[in-house]
Amino acid sequence: MSDDDSGRGGRLVPAAAVGLLFATMALTTLSADFAAGAAGFPADASVVHNIGYALFNLGEYEIATIPSEGFLAAFLIAAVALDVAVDGAVYLAKREEGGSIIAAVGQAFTDGGRDGGER
Repeated sequence: MSDDDSGRGGRLVPAAAVGLLFATMALTTLSADFAAGAAGFPADASVVHNIGYALFNLGEYEIATIPSEGFLAAFLIAAVALDVAVDGAVYLAKREEGGSIIAAVGQAFTDGGRDGGER
């Protein structure tokens, strides 16, 4: 931490930004209309089913009741972001001992090469 960030003054701007973000999200959520069919979709439409139809390109067969390509893009972007996060966590969990890489789980699934026991 640098000298100019110390004290309460360094925390005021991030706290105000978080508070403003929370107020904006709360206002957006409270002003949204979540009634059935309010978004122009049929009341019995399922976004999950329509994402599945879009994944397998079944929208052309008039099975899908709502256009879900935008949902599909968001779904795939979130899936890639989560995959990158998991891959990064596994990469960061590796450690080196004696110049060789040791797995994140270490010897949890082996007996560590000890003598004895049944094999």
